[in-house]
Amino acid sequence: MGVCNRCGRELKTQKSIDDGYGPVCKKKQSTEDAEFEKIQITLEEVVKLEVAI
Repeated sequence: MGVCNRCGRELKTQKSIDDGYGPVCKKKQSTEDAEFEKIQITLEEVVKLEVAI
């Protein structure tokens, strides 16, 4: 049996084990991942803005 990568609970279905998340945590994680992607700046944007790294 696997455990959820988010909350650590035991995963009961094969789909959840394959995903690494239970259904509730998968939805929460997907939402957070989408928000994270929105705030990321690409390398092309950095070069375009001539921002020093």
